[in-house]
Amino acid sequence: MKSRTPVVVASVAATAVASVAVALAGPATATPSVAASPAAAAAAAASSLFAARPAALHASADEVFVQHDVISTDKLQYVPYTKTYKGLDVIGGDGVVVTDLAGQVKYTSVAQDSPLGAVNTTPALSAADSVKVAKGELKTVSGVESTKLVVFASTGTPALAWESTIKGTSVDGPSRLTVDVDAATGKVLRTYEHVTDVTGTGTGWINGSVSLDTTLSGSTYSLKDPSITSLTCQDASTNTTFSGTDNVWGNGTGTNKETGCVDAFYSAQKEKAMLSTWLGRTGFSSSGGAWPIRVGLNDQNAYYDGTQVQIGKNTAGQWISSADVLGHEIGHGIDDNTPGGISGNGTQEFVGDVFGAATEAFANNPNDPPDYQVGEEVNLVGSGPIRYMYNPSLAGDDNCYSSSTPSQEVHAAAGPGNHWFYLLAEGTAPTDGQPSSTRCSGSGAITGVGIQNATKIMYNAMLMKTSSSSYLKYRTWTLTSAKALDSTCALFNTTKAAWDAVSVPAQSADPTCTGGGGTGSPTPSSSTSNPPSTGCTGSNATAVAIPDAGSAVYSNIAISGCAKTPSTTASISVNITHTYRGDLRVDLVAPDGTVYNLKATSSSDSADNVVATYSKNLSSEVANGTWQLKVQDVYSSDTGKINNWSLTL
Repeated sequence: MKSRTPVVVASVAATAVASVAVALAGPATATPSVAASPAAAAAAAASSLFAARPAALHASADEVFVQHDVISTDKLQYVPYTKTYKGLDVIGGDGVVVTDLAGQVKYTSVAQDSPLGAVNTTPALSAADSVKVAKGELKTVSGVESTKLVVFASTGTPALAWESTIKGTSVDGPSRLTVDVDAATGKVLRTYEHVTDVTGTGTGWINGSVSLDTTLSGSTYSLKDPSITSLTCQDASTNTTFSGTDNVWGNGTGTNKETGCVDAFYSAQKEKAMLSTWLGRTGFSSSGGAWPIRVGLNDQNAYYDGTQVQIGKNTAGQWISSADVLGHEIGHGIDDNTPGGISGNGTQEFVGDVFGAATEAFANNPNDPPDYQVGEEVNLVGSGPIRYMYNPSLAGDDNCYSSSTPSQEVHAAAGPGNHWFYLLAEGTAPTDGQPSSTRCSGSGAITGVGIQNATKIMYNAMLMKTSSSSYLKYRTWTLTSAKALDSTCALFNTTKAAWDAVSVPAQSADPTCTGGGGTGSPTPSSSTSNPPSTGCTGSNATAVAIPDAGSAVYSNIAISGCAKTPSTTASISVNITHTYRGDLRVDLVAPDGTVYNLKATSSSDSADNVVATYSKNLSSEVANGTWQLKVQDVYSSDTGKINNWSLTL
């Protein structure tokens, strides 16, 4: 048998790079029943994909895919997964399978960039000794939540590790820290801080007179949300939910804890409504729940730690629970409860700021109007807002991305992301009273898409997130989500222009989009076009060379004048010359960009040529437009060409 050197296969919306939006070079997945709900169809498609164990998912022997609940949006379905190796959780083995509403796999987002190989699962270090090492990462320790064996595969060579979560304080304040300790050497492989904070933002008395949805039990009202009962507001000193008999709350004084809870609870309920109205998300956590908000932290700070949101005070003793602060902290929780966990490599604080800005905009409270400043109402230490999304340099942060951004302090690293989001939402010269914003690179005006669309693009990108998230990957994920959300490519083009403007460089995995009524097809490395075929059939006999282990090539058939809906048994006849046909993946790309797999790759199919007629249900498509035959050779040593193909709709 010939030697095979695999290359990563291009996806529907991207030319792939490891861990981002790659399509699959394995056996074809089963097509779910069209009668199934979108979520059920997505789950079935992911299950079939995992059973096939394609190379793009980097599955090793002794690994099991663990499929999690489907996350649904109006355009796409997201199926997160994790892995186990010999029963142990694989840290860094996560990913997301993305399908359309019919259960067609569009792309996958994969954290791993290579298979695990064989890992020794017998620890040389005891659990107790590993905990001693983990405790050494904190200044003080108040407790150990859990310790377990895992396979650590986030960086370097995969290794057996003890993973402990410990609570206490670090040099920066409260800490809830997960520590992975090499079970052979005792070396700390990773620390993962769950406490995510924003220093000095907002004042809890800022919103004025507001309405709250409270819970009545007997004759007692409480600051407990009636639809998400885990959403409460409490006194941080006692962890007791505020309650009373008159359903009247607070006294308007910023130093009063109950008043701080009024604004915190109001802001949380506005964020809940924003998530439901704009994004179709039913709660803060992945299960539709929330966390208690606790007002009374004796610190100039606020934070989320995976179990609660703590609200501190400013130098005047006023509780800092304004809409952008509370929205930011719950935004960390949403980030933590979407695939891949809390965003990394300098992106986590700009993600939080997006949710803070969106909450403030949705609330549109006249006492705290939307303004894309972070913490503008608090004047924590007499210096005004701590971050400016339209011009981060006003607070000393970078407007533009550079290679040093991921290693900066996390709040400072938010600058380029905040700037990108502002340009996406408002553009360079807004007409709604917001300030102008300049580009770091490139030229020309950018017209914003509005904060609702910008937030929707960001949220859908977060649903593709893996544990290897970064600015570079967020560029690809947001472009992918923008393309899926808008068939005209307008959202895509602005998203791209905004990333270009803040100097986040293009990635090989970035999708492309061509406008004019369709989501667009990837820019082909080679393609041929025919004049439009009048009627419901067409053919193309122009030969197209297929590069060895190279990029996909395309051959086009333009259909016009077809007055019917495509058939449930549409016919695609293909004639391809190739000396090892198992190397080839063959797809049909519809005018709207939907991909129908005709032939999967197979390392055991050494026969020559692909001469076949395939039948596909294309009844969900519009007949008229440009259809593409897409072919890619994913292994080395053999070449070929598309001789001709025909399409009967």
